[in-house]
Amino acid sequence: MKSNKLSEVGIVMLVVILLLSISCSKESKLNDIALENIPLKTTGEQPVLNSFETNDDREANKIGVDRRLKIIKNATSKIKVKNVEKATQLAKNIARKYDGYVSDERFTNTNTTKENRFTIRIPKDHFDTVLNQICELSEFVEYKNVSTIDVTEEYIDISSRLKTKLEVKQRYENILRTSAKTVEDILLAEDKLNELQEEIESAQARLNYLGNKVSYSTIQLDMYETVIPKKEPETYEPGFFDNAQEGLSFGWSLIKGLILIVFYIWPLIVLGLIILVYFRIIRNRKILN
Repeated sequence: MKSNKLSEVGIVMLVVILLLSISCSKESKLNDIALENIPLKTTGEQPVLNSFETNDDREANKIGVDRRLKIIKNATSKIKVKNVEKATQLAKNIARKYDGYVSDERFTNTNTTKENRFTIRIPKDHFDTVLNQICELSEFVEYKNVSTIDVTEEYIDISSRLKTKLEVKQRYENILRTSAKTVEDILLAEDKLNELQEEIESAQARLNYLGNKVSYSTIQLDMYETVIPKKEPETYEPGFFDNAQEGLSFGWSLIKGLILIVFYIWPLIVLGLIILVYFRIIRNRKILN
């Protein structure tokens, strides 16, 4: 009897395990299809697909991983010049000569100083040349700081992950075209493709940002000149032209005032004209008599 009860319990447990495994296998079905019969080797967290390449796989593999050094170079410098406007124009000419450009500019002018702060983006190969030539425009270099950031490891890591995600995306696209038969399979494949597409776009945006920062170095310049302060007059005395302008303004205001007075008293003017005509008519009649 005990053995029969044990066997019944074992059968019930086996059925429960089978049901759980079937429900779990639904969610991972597409992953199994995608990677079926494909040998993998693990590098970090991401699987790297090996042989059995399709045409789509070969297209993905064209995206190579650039393993060259990726260095972001930045510089900040503050220099004293004889004339800020002329020195700024010369600095811009130097930047244009080496295919650079000014990304922003802020000019300030006070009673004691003139200062211009602007940022130059320059191709990395001309970074040192442009920085040195601009500093040569100065009378005095207050400071010049150069910093470098090595982003090679981050660039290679993102590139490798992007390459893998593109390969996996192609597997899911192949599943959607050939292996997905039911609506459930199609929806699961589309959800996974949307998720992969978002990750791919994010990785590509980061690579573009790093590539731009590496290709074009940044030079932030502060140029200033010392200005002899001018004493402001305690009282203001207008000159001849100021008085002439004021006189013209007053005359024009007077003319406008007279014209407006005419519009206001036009009934009186009309009445006066009528009275004048009336008396002239009476006078002419008396003369005729």
